[in-house]
Amino acid sequence: MLKEYNGKVTVKIDGIAASAASVIAMAGDSVYVSPVSMIMIHNPLTAAFGNADDMQKAIEMLDSVKDSIVNAYELKTGLSRSKISHLMDNETWMDAYKAVELGFADEVLYAKGEEKDEEDEDEDGQEPTRKPPENSMLFSRREVNTNIVNKVSEHFKNQAPASEPKEQPTTNERSVDMLMERLNLIKKHI
Repeated sequence: MLKEYNGKVTVKIDGIAASAASVIAMAGDSVYVSPVSMIMIHNPLTAAFGNADDMQKAIEMLDSVKDSIVNAYELKTGLSRSKISHLMDNETWMDAYKAVELGFADEVLYAKGEEKDEEDEDEDGQEPTRKPPENSMLFSRREVNTNIVNKVSEHFKNQAPASEPKEQPTTNERSVDMLMERLNLIKKHI
């Protein structure tokens, strides 16, 4: 509906535009983000009950919904569908500067309003645009969790095996195999 509006649509994100709010924001002709704002994108979710056919219908519906959301992000950002899909798969959070860098927003609000000295002006007497910080943030919960599990797994794989088998631990100790089994179980639920 916002895209059908004949006037100019300006979206200002001053907090968090997560999930469906991020999709709505894409309808803006101009999307402005506060330096303290965040945008989060993820795959669509649902709850389903029933037999295998019902589950398959839910999967098909989610795939269709994801395609429509990717359409909105693609039109605004110009990113490839596969890049957007990957960002959604990983439940991605981005700060204001990363949102502008990736095309989810057009400009960071208040980026030009600091006090300035005369040396801060360019040759035309205009205040220069502040450069985004080098450490803008893109955070993916799934990737962080996967990295942690992989590092812990690698750590235990590299430990030398005991030369003689030990008796069952009597304290809270766990065998490497038992830890790997638990880590793999956790991976399935991340």
